[in-house]
Amino acid sequence: MARAKPSGAEPETDAAANASFRRQVLFWLATGAFFILFLLIFSSILLPFVAGMVLAYFLDPVADKLESFGMSRLAATITILIAFVVSFVLALMIIVPILATQLAGFAANLPAYLAQLQSLVTNLDPAWLERTIGVKSDSLREALSTLITQGAGFLTGLFQSLWTSGLALINIGGLLVVTPVVAFYMLLDWDRMVATVDNWIPREHLGTVRRLASEINQSTAGFLRGQGTLCIILGVLYAVALTAAGLNFGLLIGLVAGLISFVPYIGSLVGLVLSVGVAFVQFWPDWIMVAIVAGIFFAGQFIEGNILQPKLVGRSVNLHPVWLMFALFAFGSLFGFVGLLLAVPAAAAVAVLVRFALSRYLESPMYRGHDTVAAPVRRPD
Repeated sequence: MARAKPSGAEPETDAAANASFRRQVLFWLATGAFFILFLLIFSSILLPFVAGMVLAYFLDPVADKLESFGMSRLAATITILIAFVVSFVLALMIIVPILATQLAGFAANLPAYLAQLQSLVTNLDPAWLERTIGVKSDSLREALSTLITQGAGFLTGLFQSLWTSGLALINIGGLLVVTPVVAFYMLLDWDRMVATVDNWIPREHLGTVRRLASEINQSTAGFLRGQGTLCIILGVLYAVALTAAGLNFGLLIGLVAGLISFVPYIGSLVGLVLSVGVAFVQFWPDWIMVAIVAGIFFAGQFIEGNILQPKLVGRSVNLHPVWLMFALFAFGSLFGFVGLLLAVPAAAAVAVLVRFALSRYLESPMYRGHDTVAAPVRRPD
């Protein structure tokens, strides 16, 4: 006759599982706290090293591809970094002087542009405004004046921040020297470092850690490589289209709109507002040109959402735009430019770990209770 399983066996197993889970949580919380403390202490010197690591991570698939063609890892690394540095230097020599000229011109003409926009609204027919929009012209003028003042302050602060950041980057003498060196060694030893870290993982949790690392890498790589390529393509498209339309500062507005599309929807919205505002001042009362300028951004949104996004980024990123914006602001505020470089992988890692912890919680006795424990088998009389 089969003996009944002791009723306390499963609660003891659940208790052991809960204790193991708590130890894992405490270990990873301590690791995260150490990582944050490390960033806070050394954030002032980490920029070239983090930039080199990000660059190596970005270029690792290219190195793997060249290796598949028969090149050694060393030859692939040297070829990639030489091509990248040459392209970067040429871009700086050609594009930066033009952008600097347009930025200076835009900043100098911004007060006049805002005054002309306000004048356009002031000269509108009050009766037509009230009949068409349903608001009184005085209220609309006052609201627009406040909005323009606040917008001017925001744009001035934004450009000053960008200029200050640019000067700060230029003043870091070692950035352009240390970053390529770090990227070279990281790219050369990338596969070896991954294998070494893999050997450090406790064998009991090897499968779980590998799965989580794979999900984090998928989200990070999909967003950094995919969204980064998308931003470059959008910036070029916007810049070429706005310049071809004859818009003043079209190159500057287009490139900025494309590059800040790293945060979804923000780049297109900022570019649309800036370009339409400049178009009103430059082309008014030619509605066709204003509509063409606006249509460029609507076409860019269509191309991004239906062609570039599915092809380059895909649907496996699992980074919500609101969570991404919070991560960028939070890490940028805490760690400066280093934080901005780390925001996306950190956001991806936190999102994957939170989903994993939630799934473990839903499977744990803490959530289910002990109602599902089998009742003791009753012996026949």
